[in-house]
Amino acid sequence: MIVRIMGEGQTEIAPSDLDVLNALDGELEAAIEAGDEETFRSRLHDLLDKVRHVGRALPDDSLEPSELILPPADASMEEVREMLGDEGLIPG
Repeated sequence: MIVRIMGEGQTEIAPSDLDVLNALDGELEAAIEAGDEETFRSRLHDLLDKVRHVGRALPDDSLEPSELILPPADASMEEVREMLGDEGLIPG
């Protein structure tokens, strides 16, 4: 799965890493629903850091279509709320 973090490059994520990313996504959603800015910020950074850690960065000149687009680390809670789908940022 190809993931783009807005303002950064693309990363390829193995299907086996989706469960841990989905768990972090669920925690991020819960923080947004609770209006908890501190937890929201922490969980957003945790999710993006995990994507960077488990993923394999694609070359900057790669033109692969992104299957997921994640917000940048400095996104506001409202910006992330607008990006959420029925299954959060990461479906599954």
